[in-house]
Amino acid sequence: MISINDLTFQIGSRALYDEANWHIKPGDRVGLIGANGTGKSTLLKIIVGEYAPSSGSISMAKDLKIGYLNQDLLSYESHHTILHVAMEAFERQNHLHDEIEELLKKIETDYSEETLYKLSDKQQEFEALDGYNIEYRANEILAGLGFSTADQHRPLNTFSGGWRMRVMLAKILLQTPDILLLDEPTNHMDLPSIKWLETYLGSFEGAIVIVSHDRYFLDKIVRKTVESRKGKLTVYAGNYSFYVEEKGLRGEIQKGEFKNQQAKIKQEERLIERFKAKASKAKMAQSRMKALDKMERVEDVDDDNPTVNFSFKFSKPSGRHVIKVENATKAYPNIDILENADGLIEKGDKIALIGANGKGKSTLLRMIAGAEGFAQGKIETGHNVTTTFFAQHQLESLHLENTILEELQAFAPKHSDTELRGILGCFLFTGDDVFKKIKVLSGGEKSRVALAKSLTTDSNFLILDEPTNHLDIQSVNILIQALQQYEGTFISVSHDRYFLDNVANKIWFIEEEKIKEYPGTYAEYEEWNSKRVIPTPKPIPVKPTTEEKKKPAEPAPANAQQLLKKLNEKLKRTEEEIAVFEASVKAVEADLAKEEIFSNQHKLAEANKKYLAEKALLDHAQKTWEELASEIMELEG
Repeated sequence: MISINDLTFQIGSRALYDEANWHIKPGDRVGLIGANGTGKSTLLKIIVGEYAPSSGSISMAKDLKIGYLNQDLLSYESHHTILHVAMEAFERQNHLHDEIEELLKKIETDYSEETLYKLSDKQQEFEALDGYNIEYRANEILAGLGFSTADQHRPLNTFSGGWRMRVMLAKILLQTPDILLLDEPTNHMDLPSIKWLETYLGSFEGAIVIVSHDRYFLDKIVRKTVESRKGKLTVYAGNYSFYVEEKGLRGEIQKGEFKNQQAKIKQEERLIERFKAKASKAKMAQSRMKALDKMERVEDVDDDNPTVNFSFKFSKPSGRHVIKVENATKAYPNIDILENADGLIEKGDKIALIGANGKGKSTLLRMIAGAEGFAQGKIETGHNVTTTFFAQHQLESLHLENTILEELQAFAPKHSDTELRGILGCFLFTGDDVFKKIKVLSGGEKSRVALAKSLTTDSNFLILDEPTNHLDIQSVNILIQALQQYEGTFISVSHDRYFLDNVANKIWFIEEEKIKEYPGTYAEYEEWNSKRVIPTPKPIPVKPTTEEKKKPAEPAPANAQQLLKKLNEKLKRTEEEIAVFEASVKAVEADLAKEEIFSNQHKLAEANKKYLAEKALLDHAQKTWEELASEIMELEG
């Protein structure tokens, strides 16, 4: 499918890749991993032709269809609705639709045989390309990625960058490419959308290459892992967990080979030193020296998993109650976040605040931090509680002209330079790295500096909003170790399930505008949550039509059984409608085959219009049936 041969790519004097090789086969599901700066995103750009290799080659079939999602798409602008943008994926179907519309208008005055044949050919091709279902397919994928029906009719430029990225992903998925190249696809997704994407990719028939720091996501999707490291691409025949285990085994073998080789080299060097001065042994010594020079050296194993080796201390512990939320109410226009909500954070709690985007997670964190007001209720901070709030916008408050070390010195003057350098070392800033200016750092490096600052404070309560954004897997592991050693209290929002599973001892989630709590780990919460019946969310009020106003209001179902009964009744009525529409479509199809119809231009045009109208009604009824059936299955468990 794609063959990378002896690829070398240089940036200045640095070789990002040095004669690297990799073959992507049909059906491969690959996780492309490596520390930040090792060239993962660059490699994808080389594959799609955005960058040219310094030497070597990349070969692929001419007709290979590539779907490429990258972070540059965040800047894509459009005044069209997101449904329209997503449906741009159907380039041929959209073109045919416009041509059919023009021909239908033309046929009102032009009854020529040529026009009729053109219309028939276009309609046949449109149906063969499943043109009548493209809007439904776009609706389905956008809904899976978290967009409501109302959202789908909003212009793209009214959404934030993260939501725009989801629209671009929807467009790429709708193109059904032969291979998907996905660069950090989960970066701007909430947990429900990540799970939906996992399910979708699980049934995708083409090849997939994913760059991601979400190890749970990689474990779910990939069957092969390729590590980008020191200019080479190393293949491991399994998912990320397999890679970790296999790399550990390979490392142990390499350590043994390195140790044995070093012992042999020292032995040879002693022999050479001993005999080189003796004339009778000089030739033998020279021969051994040449053999030693030609020896292919085994490299020592680098430690890719540094450990956090300092303790986090604060001058005074907090009281038992850290934060108390009482009867808090918070709302934005058209969105209710909390209504008379209560919550209690106690000393030693390590809380993961989870849920879909738009449910108010970050809002609640800001309320707890005192950075966001609310309509009523109160949030009390307990005795001796000192707080640090980490959020992505704090990256902007870093002083660009400071070096990394100067930034921490100014923030934590009580720490010695040795202590600060030790902390920075744990966040992968070693040696002269600490003298880099903030302004030259990448987004991930700035996140690590901001996190290091947060963890050097004299705070016994941390509020962390998406601390794993922009971090590679190695940096996430460092943060996990740091928080496992932290003796204070914290609450964190993150979509990284591995991170949550390793740091949290309590789960908070917002449901029915209340703060709800599960007293356990994230994995335990997931198992519990999969078995429960989740309350139906409050519907967003919609202005009724004139016809709807005339109908008597139906009483709301008293319980799930009544709701189930009502849905089944609707399903039955929809099935009856489908049967009627199917009969109508067949009748029109039969008319189209009659000589008195297809030989009469006016009658044929009318019959075609009727066919399209009846087919649209049938498609809508079938879509309604699928939605009802899905809802019934969810209620039935």
